[in-house]
Amino acid sequence: MRFEAFVAGRYVRSRKGAHGSAGGFLSFISFASVAGIGVGVWALIVVLSVMNGFQKEVRDRMLSVVAHIEIFGAGAPVQAWEPLLAQAARHPRVRAGAPYVLAQAMLANGDAVRGAVVRGVVPTLETAVSSLTVKAGALADLREGEFNVILGVELGRALGVMPGDKVTLIAPQGNITPAGVIPRLKQFRVAGLFESGHFEYDSALALIALDDARKLFRVDGVTGIRLRVADLDEAPAVARDLSRLVEGDVLIRDWGRINRNWFAAVQVEKRMMFIILTLIVAVAAFNLVSSLVMTVTDKRADIAILRTLGATPGTIQRIFMLQGAVSGAAGTGAGAVAGVITALNLDVWVPAIERLFGIQFLAKDIYFINTLPSDPRAADIAAIVGIALVMSLLATLYPSWRAARLKPAETLRYE
Repeated sequence: MRFEAFVAGRYVRSRKGAHGSAGGFLSFISFASVAGIGVGVWALIVVLSVMNGFQKEVRDRMLSVVAHIEIFGAGAPVQAWEPLLAQAARHPRVRAGAPYVLAQAMLANGDAVRGAVVRGVVPTLETAVSSLTVKAGALADLREGEFNVILGVELGRALGVMPGDKVTLIAPQGNITPAGVIPRLKQFRVAGLFESGHFEYDSALALIALDDARKLFRVDGVTGIRLRVADLDEAPAVARDLSRLVEGDVLIRDWGRINRNWFAAVQVEKRMMFIILTLIVAVAAFNLVSSLVMTVTDKRADIAILRTLGATPGTIQRIFMLQGAVSGAAGTGAGAVAGVITALNLDVWVPAIERLFGIQFLAKDIYFINTLPSDPRAADIAAIVGIALVMSLLATLYPSWRAARLKPAETLRYE
């Protein structure tokens, strides 16, 4: 292959064609095909890194509020949660657990009324299964009988309250009176505000003491138990193990099943974006076919002379395959380097662009997050580079085959 590589390298470095000005145009076409492959690889790496980062960021923010695994009653509250938690804790991958009561209610402050998901928790146990950032106050302020509440920061802003203010909680379970069903009202003191970074929870979740929730919503027992495992990626396997380990009429689900539709939608979107952006590389590969065909036409005399000197059709075919492969590898390498550099610095460049032009790419009241995260993964980069190289190699097959079929006598007759 030393001879083929030598000739292919000369053709790649050549900037002058056999027919005068045609060489400059051919060089431009070759450069455009290489640049197209580079741009396609760069776009694929950046887009997939952003989608990976988006999924990871939203997942991590969700799991600051959502448990890794939930055990809850099948159609009825769990009466005795302590034995149930003790059974689950026997699994070696379970790190902590906490009971909870979940209900929906309305929160009111003057004319401001908002629907909310109210979760009753035990503060000393809740800190082991969640990683909420309480900006003002602390979970320890949720003491039984004091009727304190910690609101999501966006929910508190919508109600216009700050720590120390009062809000009225309206429970859907009403009291039956001679005048009809009257909703039960209870005034709570805002003990703090938390921020998870996930708008859905920051705008609709309220935390109160477990016993206060049981009294207010008339729950005999608890809704279920929230568990944290050592590795969140092992949560599905741990949930399957717990289904055999835990006794009683309960249901078990992991964090992936809790948000199955969202994660499935992200995976489908990622695959579709991969397919769509791969077309950029495919188009660039067609350009590479065009440039190689033009090169074969431009080098007809050279090919004929090489054949008369003893080069076989296979040798000629390998020369042009190597030329196209080198061009494809150059574009792929440049695009991969540019893509990785861009993906690693998006968290710096995007905020700078937003400040420079006074714009915001992601509004937190529309999207789950308000920053553009990036998570370049070696597996994705390897797949992108591999596909680009394969496409580049496939693009060389027809031009190299056409070059190998040239007949020296007929070619030199007209030169």
